[in-house]
Amino acid sequence: MKYYVRLRDVEETQRPDYTSRYLVDEKNGCVAGCKTGISCHIKTAYPNSQAHADQEGFLVLEGTGWAKVGDQEFKLEPETSFIVPAGVQHALKRDENSVSLKVFWFHAAI
Repeated sequence: MKYYVRLRDVEETQRPDYTSRYLVDEKNGCVAGCKTGISCHIKTAYPNSQAHADQEGFLVLEGTGWAKVGDQEFKLEPETSFIVPAGVQHALKRDENSVSLKVFWFHAAI
């Protein structure tokens, strides 16, 4: 089993509202739904929100934007980190003056 992955070796996946590169998951030894990736959000309006059975954490790498987590909305900028509890609706969008909003994310079992 390969316990590592290099970003340059991972293909980009086009999602409806953003692109993602899926990094570490069960193929690399993660269990209980643990996985990581990097996503680039390019839309300036919130997409349909989503909720997951597990918690999801984020770290903003580049760009600026906004996050809506449940009924809270807050500004995103590089080095901002936040958590979305299991079952809570959430969505991200970029600022109009930012080319994209690039985030590292992870899912972890609760």
